[in-house]
Amino acid sequence: MIRWVVFDVGGVLVDEARLIRGWAGVLAMAEQDFTLALKAGIAAGKGIGGTIREIAPELDIKAHRARLNGLEIPGEADLYPDVRASFAALREAGLKIGVAGNQPHGVAEALGALELGADFIATSHQWGVSKPDPDFFARVLKATGTEPARIAYVGDRLDNDVAPARAAGLHPVFIPRGIWGEVHDAEARDVRRIESLLELRACFAQR
Repeated sequence: MIRWVVFDVGGVLVDEARLIRGWAGVLAMAEQDFTLALKAGIAAGKGIGGTIREIAPELDIKAHRARLNGLEIPGEADLYPDVRASFAALREAGLKIGVAGNQPHGVAEALGALELGADFIATSHQWGVSKPDPDFFARVLKATGTEPARIAYVGDRLDNDVAPARAAGLHPVFIPRGIWGEVHDAEARDVRRIESLLELRACFAQR
């Protein structure tokens, strides 16, 4: 029986549109054009870094990433509309909530300031390990203090979320939103799939 629902951040709780617009600006591209290029790059396994290197081989990605870091710090306007209501519904159903994702310095603190009602919030920056490393999910287990079979992990990526969560014994849940989610949706099979976080209560509420 599921006792914990743990959430990834980008594409799950937080819309990363501001960051995408930032990179489009760096590359002097229209947001729509960069988004299409990024989706193609993700589908080809290049990710955001590989896609940017292909578009602008001479660009100092590290320097621009440092400059754009503030765009990854979420505020209220960056939350998807279903986040607060879904958290409230899960807590009302007796479930505990965690947040754990690959995020830079400052994101955990910003999410904490939003007072979402999570029982813990952690990031790869804090833990010193990133998904899909199995040690990341070992830290999730430690944070929850329970066995893997009692934990659902909600993510927007098959490679970073679904596959490693399943390998760790957790119950993966896939939500196809954000750029990665939209691209990975075409390959999402044999995994619980939701369109909205509001569906989670019905999936895991105590009976």
